[in-house]
Amino acid sequence: MANFEWYRSFITIYKHNSVSEAAKTRIMTQPAMSQHLAALEAEVGEPLFTRTSRKMVPTERGKELYSYLAPLIESLEEATLSFKAVSSPTLPVVKIGTAHEFFRERMAPYLGSLHIRVIAYYGLAAYILDLLTEDKVDIIVTSQKYSAPGIEYLHYVEEEFVVVAPYDYEEPDFNDSKQLEAWLCSQTWLSYGLELPIIRRFWRENFQKRPQMKPEHVLPDLHIILSAIEHGAGISLLPTYMLANSIQTNKVKIICDPFKVTNDLYFAFKIKNSTMPKIRMMIEALKGNMLPTYSQKSPDF
Repeated sequence: MANFEWYRSFITIYKHNSVSEAAKTRIMTQPAMSQHLAALEAEVGEPLFTRTSRKMVPTERGKELYSYLAPLIESLEEATLSFKAVSSPTLPVVKIGTAHEFFRERMAPYLGSLHIRVIAYYGLAAYILDLLTEDKVDIIVTSQKYSAPGIEYLHYVEEEFVVVAPYDYEEPDFNDSKQLEAWLCSQTWLSYGLELPIIRRFWRENFQKRPQMKPEHVLPDLHIILSAIEHGAGISLLPTYMLANSIQTNKVKIICDPFKVTNDLYFAFKIKNSTMPKIRMMIEALKGNMLPTYSQKSPDF
């Protein structure tokens, strides 16, 4: 009869594609891990992995067994952890990497209700991905899907960027998009970066060309850009989830409606950690705080 520990070792080897890495994760010796696998393969009656010089590649039989076992093992581990959590006042700790604007708007207001201890790291997509690959964070929220081994991406939400101007800004009426595009190029723009990251996408999707303009100011902080717009410094593209207070207090307004651009946000985490209860808890908590959109035609945000 198969031993439950053989199954756990098989699942761990499958996730890491390596006996040595699986042994480290389970705090076992490599020979003991290999014995577990050999015993399970003998029980099944055929190989579960093809051994190569670089990694363990699951056979079709191995894939079939994993798809059957993984949910069962995960359910048992979650039940154990949940039982332990009920009897222990210690909250799980989740280290998360994200843009600081996102954290300020979508996480900070809800920290008291998360039932998770959060350690946050802020930075651009490439930086927080490095933190993830180096195991310095458990999960990141990112708009970039980089090709990185062992990383899984899960779609989170679509954020909407609109053109934002000071409240008293005069927006002429235009008969066609060419006139609008020419007028926009002549305005004073604030940008998050010299490469015009979201502005270039806005131009490409709405006008099918690159923007023929240079930003007046480059300010790598969306809240600072919003503040500058409120004080008449120019216009920019900002996510709608930031705008409720500024619009309701008549400090800014959305112009060029319905022209906009959307941006997908993703959760990213190590595949080997994908079944960790604290990762799932964080994902479910953030999904419960989905990004709202704002319409000037409605007072609701």
